[in-house]
Amino acid sequence: MEKRQSFSTWLDSRMPTLKESWKKHMSEYFAPKNFNWMYYFGVLAIVVLVLQLITGIWLLMSYQGSAEHAFASVEYIMRDVELGWIIRYAHSTGASLFFVVVYLHMFRGLVYGSYKAPRELVWVFGMTIYVALMAEAFLGYVLPWGQMSYWGAQVIISLFGAIPVVGEDIVQWIRGDYLISGITLNRFMSLHVVAVPFILVGLVVLHIIALHDVGSNNPDVVSIKKYKDEQGRPIDGIPFFPYYVVHDLIPITLFFFVFCTILFFMPEMGGYFLEYANFEVANSLKTPEHIAPVWYFTPYYSMLRAVPDKLGGFIVMAAAVAILFVLPWLDRSPVRSMRYKGKVSRSAIILFVSSFIILGVLGVKAPTDARTLLARICTVMYFSYFIGIYFWTRWEKTLTEPDRVTMDGGMGTLKTLGGFALVGVLVFVPLKVVGAEGKSCGTMECDQYEAALDDTNSLQRGAKLAVNYCMGCHSFKYSRWERVADDLDIPHHLMLENMIFSGQKIGELMTIGMTDEKSKAWFGAVPPDLTLVARARSPEWLYTYLRNFYSDDARPLGVNNRVYKDVGMPHALLELQGLMACAPGPYKESSGIGLTEVFYGDTSGRMRAAASGDAPLTDPCGSYNLVSDGLLDSEDYDKAVFDLVNFMTYVAEPFAQERRAIGRWVLIFLSIFFVFVWLLNREYWKGIH
Repeated sequence: MEKRQSFSTWLDSRMPTLKESWKKHMSEYFAPKNFNWMYYFGVLAIVVLVLQLITGIWLLMSYQGSAEHAFASVEYIMRDVELGWIIRYAHSTGASLFFVVVYLHMFRGLVYGSYKAPRELVWVFGMTIYVALMAEAFLGYVLPWGQMSYWGAQVIISLFGAIPVVGEDIVQWIRGDYLISGITLNRFMSLHVVAVPFILVGLVVLHIIALHDVGSNNPDVVSIKKYKDEQGRPIDGIPFFPYYVVHDLIPITLFFFVFCTILFFMPEMGGYFLEYANFEVANSLKTPEHIAPVWYFTPYYSMLRAVPDKLGGFIVMAAAVAILFVLPWLDRSPVRSMRYKGKVSRSAIILFVSSFIILGVLGVKAPTDARTLLARICTVMYFSYFIGIYFWTRWEKTLTEPDRVTMDGGMGTLKTLGGFALVGVLVFVPLKVVGAEGKSCGTMECDQYEAALDDTNSLQRGAKLAVNYCMGCHSFKYSRWERVADDLDIPHHLMLENMIFSGQKIGELMTIGMTDEKSKAWFGAVPPDLTLVARARSPEWLYTYLRNFYSDDARPLGVNNRVYKDVGMPHALLELQGLMACAPGPYKESSGIGLTEVFYGDTSGRMRAAASGDAPLTDPCGSYNLVSDGLLDSEDYDKAVFDLVNFMTYVAEPFAQERRAIGRWVLIFLSIFFVFVWLLNREYWKGIH
């Protein structure tokens, strides 16, 4: 009887190339033994790429690429698709962390000279990946069709108009229309989903092939091919599989721990990973106060703004990326690793990294004269690094590179930490000097507020207030009555009888009966939908806003607001609060013994402040006088506002409690999994060094 073939034998006989590729790139590919933590980011970049491809495919199943439905479809994924919010947050978090690991991967290349011969082509492929990644990120950034997505695209695309002669034609070609429209969105979706990912994956394959052909770099930049044993294997190397596959499980686990911490507990990352302006649907007639691209583009955006001329700014921005491609031919040092370069190179890279980070921070802030000056200084420092490296690498004193790899070489832990601390100081101090911010809530600081999403009674009271006092004009059109009822423990029949007044069914979205045409006729513009306003403005902003209406006869509706000056809406909670009138103060006066007395608008206080020479606190509306009573006293009114804002915070992200609960279990699992991974790695690597 003929002996049955194993599956591997059967496959090898029909596709031998697969086995040869496995040997070349995994089981018989020898990597240096002395990789340190800076070499983790290459494999992490591959992990994130796979993550982005998988989550992107799942998002595409429910996304609608039209200007009319794109924003709503994203909210549908977040709210109505089972665990759809995990997929969306994973994709948005992955996009930012992709650039984090890529920037760190590039930094490692700069530190250890991974761009120098014979790895010039590896570096060029890597930089091409970086450009393709920026294109992919920009295209994807537009797809949610939020305010910042729309206007960020408007600014970036218009830059090509600065190109002489053909600029405007290029702009129109990119848009596919005379203005950014649904055609632009559909075009960008096709490129983001199909074209650029294929290019990106192809470039990654070429990058890996080029790397494995010349061999991996290491901190000592010593070729492991020089010394081999009797079997022809590098003495200072080790097979990539299984040793580095097992070893890489440690950084992968740690990465997912960070990734899941952000995903489940702070997906917006203070507005850097998910911009607050993008929680508002794109409006071509409403320009945001400050337009800025997502954080990983902001270093180049700062360079653009630092140059007064539009064409000049475009050239500088493009040159900042292009100059990275020629770095292998600019560095003429006889050594490659920063371990063995001189003090000038070490100082220069610290200044370079500091200037790049400063440019990134400045790019997300509104420009001022001081910030523009700092951006120009840092732009000069950025380019000075690449220009100067051509000269100082020829004459600076260097150390002798070792003949074999070292396991304990380098600057040492303390010097490394000192270098990072120095970068922190060089970044913090200049930004502190130019970084004075305005008030967080218009003319004043926001009041402290922390939502209580586990307080069902508060949420129910807030829902009642929202229906009775807000939904006469505003809708909650991305939220459903049924979900609110279920989450807030409100029986469906009670919801239908007492809260749904527009003849809607329990499963419908929370819209109002007033049409957009009637809203425009009544108010001049359609009142904004309130579903996401707590995320776009923040709960603190809302809480402060609703407590700071005051009488102002100069306004069309007779009221104004300290938070939103020249407010155009009525005081919807007037019946509850009553009418407040603006009063001056507070004023301050030194007591002469190191203390300060505060006076609220009384004449004697103003006179004492003037007599002492102390300037009054510049707040002409620092207090209120009650003009007419409301149904509630001030304490009860504050509680009512708390409940209303609590409900709006829930509506903005109804899965917030579930998100945190799942996150805690995920982090516990990853912590336990890390222990097993660490023990497995220890077993494989014992005796290797």
